[in-house]
Amino acid sequence: MFERFTETAREVVVTATDRARAEHLSAAGTPSLWAALLVADGPAAALLRAAGADPAAAAAAARAALAAAGGRLSPAEEDALAGLGIDVAAVRASAEATFGPGALDEPAPAPRGWFRRGHLPLDPAARKALELSLREAIRLGHRAIGAEHLLLGVVHADPALAARVAPGVTLADLRERVRLAAAA
Repeated sequence: MFERFTETAREVVVTATDRARAEHLSAAGTPSLWAALLVADGPAAALLRAAGADPAAAAAAARAALAAAGGRLSPAEEDALAGLGIDVAAVRASAEATFGPGALDEPAPAPRGWFRRGHLPLDPAARKALELSLREAIRLGHRAIGAEHLLLGVVHADPALAARVAPGVTLADLRERVRLAAAA
């Protein structure tokens, strides 16, 4: 399947695994793919903008979902704790002063086998998103899988996350926009 990926689509997958690794995750998931798709003003961001979504807000929501997947608090959670009088930054600073940097970071499970050497796998949802991106490309009659097909696959694979990242954007609308863009 990867031989059908465009260079941009391959970069998205590599960026997704890099972002997951930076969050100390044991696998890259759909939040990682969303964050990678929206890292620059590329085809996915243009597609979301055309569908009426704000790519910057979508990127922020994707980063928050990725941070949550890594066990960190989202800005909304930090605000809620602040409302209760808990200063998360002070708690983190105190823990790190006592136990060392990253004391509150959830360690990733120890990798086994060939994963130790740097390869970070995709979780089942991300693999499903890649499979669905192939199906979307075939459905649209496209020979290559681009970032726009990855976006369709991610939206299709994890509609709940898609609703949080890009509210109001539908798979059918995105699919039609990809079809029209290819025909132009």
